Amino acid sequence: MSTLEVTSESVPKKTGNIKQATQKFGRFLSAMVMPNIGAFIAWGLLTALFIEAGYFPNATLASLVDPMIKYLLPLLIAYSGGKAVHDHRGGVLGAIAAMGVIVGADIPMFIGAMIMGPLGGWVIKQFDKYIGSKTPSGFEMLVNNFSAGIIGMILAIAGLFGIGPVVAAFTNILASGVDAMLNWGILPLVSIFIEPAKILFLNNAINHGILSPIGIQQAESTGQSIMFLLEANPGPGLGVLLAYSIFGKGSIKGSAPGAAIIHFFGGIHEVYFPYVLMKPIMFVSVIVSGMAGVFTFNMLDAGLIAASSPGSIIAIMAMSAKGSYLPILAGVLVSVVVSFLLSSLFLRRSSADEQDLEKAKEAVAGMKKSSKGISETPAANLNDKAEIKKIIFACDAGMGSSAMGATSFRKKVKAAGLPIDVTNTAIENIPNDADIVVTQQNLTPRAKGKAPNAIHVSIDNFVNNPIYDKLIADLKAKQEQSTSPVPEHAKEDVSGAADKAVPEEVKETSEDTKGGDVLRKENIVLQLPSESKEDAIRRAGEALVAAGYVKPHYVDAMIEREGVATTYIGNGVAIPHGVGDAKKEIKTSGIVVHQYPEGVEFEGGRAYLVIGIAGAGREHLQILTKIAEAIEDESTVTRLAQSKDPNEIYSIFGE
Repeated sequence: MSTLEVTSESVPKKTGNIKQATQKFGRFLSAMVMPNIGAFIAWGLLTALFIEAGYFPNATLASLVDPMIKYLLPLLIAYSGGKAVHDHRGGVLGAIAAMGVIVGADIPMFIGAMIMGPLGGWVIKQFDKYIGSKTPSGFEMLVNNFSAGIIGMILAIAGLFGIGPVVAAFTNILASGVDAMLNWGILPLVSIFIEPAKILFLNNAINHGILSPIGIQQAESTGQSIMFLLEANPGPGLGVLLAYSIFGKGSIKGSAPGAAIIHFFGGIHEVYFPYVLMKPIMFVSVIVSGMAGVFTFNMLDAGLIAASSPGSIIAIMAMSAKGSYLPILAGVLVSVVVSFLLSSLFLRRSSADEQDLEKAKEAVAGMKKSSKGISETPAANLNDKAEIKKIIFACDAGMGSSAMGATSFRKKVKAAGLPIDVTNTAIENIPNDADIVVTQQNLTPRAKGKAPNAIHVSIDNFVNNPIYDKLIADLKAKQEQSTSPVPEHAKEDVSGAADKAVPEEVKETSEDTKGGDVLRKENIVLQLPSESKEDAIRRAGEALVAAGYVKPHYVDAMIEREGVATTYIGNGVAIPHGVGDAKKEIKTSGIVVHQYPEGVEFEGGRAYLVIGIAGAGREHLQILTKIAEAIEDESTVTRLAQSKDPNEIYSIFGE
C-alpha cells in the first residue's frame, strides 16, 4: 500500500483537548500583550527612574507613571484585542468599551481590557456583517460613525456597571491568593506548573493571564513584583545546557554551549527545550531549580518593575527594581547551580545520543506549531484511486498561491516523468475528474464539498513544501504499475505553466494588459520596518491603489481574504490578494513587492517579502511563475530580503 503521510500545519481541530485549549487561550492573550511590550517597558523605566523610591526621583516625570498604568496600557491592550477581531474599527470599539472597566476600578484593569477589547471588536464585526452591508449607498460614513459611537457607548456603560466590578473582584481574589502563598512560604511550588508549561508552550496563558496582571498591580503599589521573575528566570535552562556542555556526548555536547549563550543572553528559552525532552528526567532538574530560584527571590525580596521581554539576563537586569540586582542575580545563580548538579547527575547515570536530540527537536517543533494554532493532518491513501491522471491545486481565486503551488509541483512531476496533468483553479471550479486536490487546510472542507470523490491533501504553504517530495515518491510507486504514455502537457517546460493555470472564465472575460506594466520598478519598496500582518497587507493594498491597479475597496478585500486562509506561501514570502467580489475592484493586473528585512508574522511563517497581487488576466501569472521558481531556493529569498537594490528583485521577478 502506498500512503502519503501529510505532516503539514493546520488550524487545530475542536477536540476538547486541554492542552490545545490552553495554548489557544495563551495565543489569544499574547496577541493583545506582545505588540505593546514596548509601552510596558517605557512605563517600567519611568517607574524605576523617577518615582520617589527610584534612582533619580522627580515628581514631575513620576506623574506619568499612574496615568500610563491605569489608562494607556489597558487601552493599548484593548485596542490590540479589538483590532485582532475586526481590524482598526474593532480596535476603536475595543478601546471605547474598555474605558468602562478602567474608570470603574481603582486598580490597573488589564484583565478587564483583555475581555472588553475583543468583545468590542466582535460586537461591531457582527453589526457590520448583518446590518452594515445593507447600508444604502452614500450613507456608509454616517452609519459607520454613529454605529461605532452608539455601540461603544453601550459597551462602556456595561463595563462600568457590570463587567468592571466582577473583574475587579476576581483580580483581587487572585492577588490575595498570591499574597497568601508568599506569607505561607509556598510560592516556590508554582514552579511545578510553570517550568513544564514553558517547555510545552503553555506559558502564554499563565504569563499573560495571571502573572503579568498581578505583577503589574503589585508593582504599582510596591515598586516591584516577584511575579515577573517566575517565568522569566533563565537559571533552570542554563544549568541544563551547562551540564550537557560537560557531560554530553558528540554533537549534543558541541551544540550545548552555543545554545546556552543564545538562551541566557538572547532570551530565547526554547533552545533548551529539546535538551530536556530527550531525557524527560530533566523535568525534575528544571522544576527543582525553579523552586530554588523562587525561594531565593522571595527570601531576598527580589522583583522586577515590569515584564522582561525577551527573557534574557540583560532584559531582566534592565527591568530590575532599585536594590534588586544582587537578589536577582543570587536567585538566578542558585537556579543554575541546582539545575546543573541535578542534570549532571542524570547525565552521568544515562547519556543521550544525537538521535535522541533530533527526536526531541522534532517534538519541540511540533509543540511550537501546536502553540501557534497548528496541528497535523491525517494521511492520504493514494490507493483510493485506481489511476492518478489529474492533480488540482486550489485556492479561493485560483490565481495566486495555488498557481505558484502548481508551478512548483509541475516541475517535480516533469522531472519524475509522471503522466499527470497538474494545474490550478478556484475551489468553486474544481473539475469533476480531479484525482487529487491540494489546498490549504482551512479550505479543504470546501474543496471536499466540490470534489467529494477526489483525494484531498491539506498543506500549510504552496511553495517548496516537503510534502511534495513525499507525494511524488508515492505517485512514482503507484505509476510503476501503469504503462500509460506521458502526455504532451507533462513534457512541457514550466515556462508555459501560467497560461495553463488561468481559469477559463478569467481568460474569456479579462482585458489584455501589457505584461511589462504588471510589475514596475517603482512598485518595489525596500527596507520597510516590521509591522503587523494587517498593516503590511493594507500597505500592499494601498500601493496597488496608488499604482492604479485597483480601486480602494480592494484593500479591505485583501484583509478579509487573509481571515479565510493565510496567504503565506512558504520560504519567507506572502502574497496577499483579494478574491470573490473583489475582482470587480481590479482595473488591471498588477503586482507590488514590499521587502521587510526583519519580517512580518503571518499564520504559518514569517514573511520577508510581501507581494501584493491584483489579477485581472494572465499577465500576473507569468510573473508569479517566475517568483515561484525563484523562491524555491531559500538562499535566494534570504538574499532578496536583505537587498538594497530594487533592480536585483526586478531582474528576478520582472520580465
